[in-house]
Amino acid sequence: MELSLPQMGYSGSIREVTIGTGEKAITVGGQKVFNFHFFDGEPPKLPVVALEVRDTSIDTWPEACRQYYQDVSGDPAAWALKCVQEYKAKAIALQLASIDPMAENRSGQDAVKTVEAVMKAVNVPLFVFGCGQVQKDSEVLKLVAEVAAGKNIALGPVQDKNYKAIGAAAIAYQHVVIASSPIDVNLAKQLNILLLELGVPENKILMDPTTGGLGYGLEYTYSVMERDRLAALVQRDDKLGFPMICNLAEEVWKTKEAFLPEAVEPRLGKESVRGVIMEAVTATLLSLAGADILIMRHPQAAQLLTGLSTQLVGD
Repeated sequence: MELSLPQMGYSGSIREVTIGTGEKAITVGGQKVFNFHFFDGEPPKLPVVALEVRDTSIDTWPEACRQYYQDVSGDPAAWALKCVQEYKAKAIALQLASIDPMAENRSGQDAVKTVEAVMKAVNVPLFVFGCGQVQKDSEVLKLVAEVAAGKNIALGPVQDKNYKAIGAAAIAYQHVVIASSPIDVNLAKQLNILLLELGVPENKILMDPTTGGLGYGLEYTYSVMERDRLAALVQRDDKLGFPMICNLAEEVWKTKEAFLPEAVEPRLGKESVRGVIMEAVTATLLSLAGADILIMRHPQAAQLLTGLSTQLVGD
């Protein structure tokens, strides 16, 4: 007897959003089914991986990850170029961690110089993240938006307490905003509504639902992302019909399991591969939940995800 799988009756869709310009630009979204649900229909695109670049020291990173970037640590432009040339990154996620008032508290002008250097070094789409501190991000990301005019970069995290300042700058200089909310469907929808009412175009919004790593809240993250996507595809809620981005690298590599030496806990296996597997599994599950863009750190983890995605499409 032939097995016939029931098909979901999706009637909604996800908007398309383009980041970058020219032939290197990437377009995400456009789905009318869940990622990789080929039995329900043909998803139009594979999730995109953006490799992370930081403007702060990586001395505290696990050796398994630090070894890949030690030679370019302290030079974000060289780091971005290495990601593109050696690791074939299709996009770069620049983390301006140094502007954090609780850390180095570097100025907006310092951040602008870093962004300019990275844009000069590579021509792939650029995601620029602040430090997560509302006021400082407002000050810095407005300056970044101005210096990157015409580049169609993505700016975040945009939160409910600073969406007016960053959103207005994004509108003025025609950039994409990364709407970040704390793992909650209603809060995500509310922020999207606020951005739309402000005047941010529908094709200039990415949703960041906030990400938990494997073993550290991933299950809840998955369920919220799934509900976001179901609301858009099944209930046709156009206020949730935006592509999703997951800034997962930091969440994975800050966990004790990514650091703990094998000699301390032999049951966890080799630390040289443990974090790679944790990052790859986290990214894979988030892709299944609906993520369109994944910010990753370890090049081998990124290759594992890309290889799996390609194989699934090929099959």
